Amino acid sequence: MLEQLLASIRAAGFDPQDVTHILPTHVHLDHAGATGSLVRQLPKAQVYVHSKGAPHLSDTSKVIASASRIYGERMHMLWGKIESTPESRLHTIEGGDILKVAGRRLEVHYTPGHAVHHVIFFDAHSGELFAGDVAGVKLPGVDYVKPPTPPPDLDLEAWSDSISLIHSLRPDILYLGHFGAVKNISQHFGRLREKLSAWGDFVLEAMRKGKDEAEIIASLIEKTQPELQKIARDSHALQRYEIASNYAMTVQGYMRYWRKKHPERL
Repeated sequence: MLEQLLASIRAAGFDPQDVTHILPTHVHLDHAGATGSLVRQLPKAQVYVHSKGAPHLSDTSKVIASASRIYGERMHMLWGKIESTPESRLHTIEGGDILKVAGRRLEVHYTPGHAVHHVIFFDAHSGELFAGDVAGVKLPGVDYVKPPTPPPDLDLEAWSDSISLIHSLRPDILYLGHFGAVKNISQHFGRLREKLSAWGDFVLEAMRKGKDEAEIIASLIEKTQPELQKIARDSHALQRYEIASNYAMTVQGYMRYWRKKHPERL
């Protein structure tokens, strides 16, 4: 995958040797797992990441241990070698910071909810906003938004505030981590808010009934998959949605959220 990324940089007309900035929106493995390996291929690149995420890039041992509990024997097959990023290449950022990158002025905004170390990058001049996972999962050409709610940091109240913050910036276009561009921003976030709430309520009710994790996963799939199948009409799209945000981690995130944030509701 790293070679594919380097090839894509070249295909876009740039020399990897000239890359100066790496800007992860957050440090989950599917966004920043290759950072340590990547900086070894990009000699000029510096990494700018939220202060709560930086320690997990300079020392990946906790991330690896946590992910290994989730993925088990599939860990290496899925993620390969996860290298630490040298501290000399790391720079911490906070909401309110400004980064000047390739002639752009990028505003950094802190957007927790999906992760406590999540930020977005906004170019107010062009109206482009790099949204990471706080804007949900949506495939190009498929009119369906899926909430990515993995453990351990899911916080629905913080996520709602982050969506409101993005609205206040009045962007013209969102670039999602999974995947591509979104222009109908109000409609997109309306659907994301609806699903974040509805899926959370569904998991909460199942927990109240004493269902275990496996039963809740099966029930959530049974409840929500038909809508996606009707809209997508494509088994490949269904698979890509599952890869980007699988149901097991979705349920695990909600269950941890309810137990940690609102035990009084169980």
